[in-house]
Amino acid sequence: MLAVVGAALFAYGQEAAPPALPKPAAPADKIVILKSQRELRLFAGDTLLKTYKVALGPVAVGAKQCQGDNKTPEGTYRIVGRNPKSAFHKALRVSYPNQQDRERAARLGCAPGGDIMIHGLPNGYGWIGAGHRTRDWTAGCIAVTDAEIEEIWRAVKDGTVVEIQA
Repeated sequence: MLAVVGAALFAYGQEAAPPALPKPAAPADKIVILKSQRELRLFAGDTLLKTYKVALGPVAVGAKQCQGDNKTPEGTYRIVGRNPKSAFHKALRVSYPNQQDRERAARLGCAPGGDIMIHGLPNGYGWIGAGHRTRDWTAGCIAVTDAEIEEIWRAVKDGTVVEIQA
């Protein structure tokens, strides 16, 4: 993973940090991730609060099926915890795998995997900023910049619905 992030480093060099982003106006009660558009959207009810560009697992097409397949899951989940001392700049735990994910993996004869997070950049690499989005590099997680995970962290509570769509 860091080799891929390193490639983004090489491609972008040490650029100045982007300007601070406006904060969402209200607390979010739903996160929608559109994999095909590489977007994470925060909603309060039906109101779109903010959109963020993301990086995903390198096998971005199709739902996660087995541990190690480098796919980002698809389905409905929840934020079930947060790790302020993650290997990444903060991480919000997504409730993957759900019952359907476990059943699909069992039919395929594999483990479904876990540890799917919405997180910032690897610690020490925050200066890469938006350059990390030049390619999908996570092991199936949803990655944003460090400044963006700070906003998302403050905007959502544990229990927030996460819909991950193709």
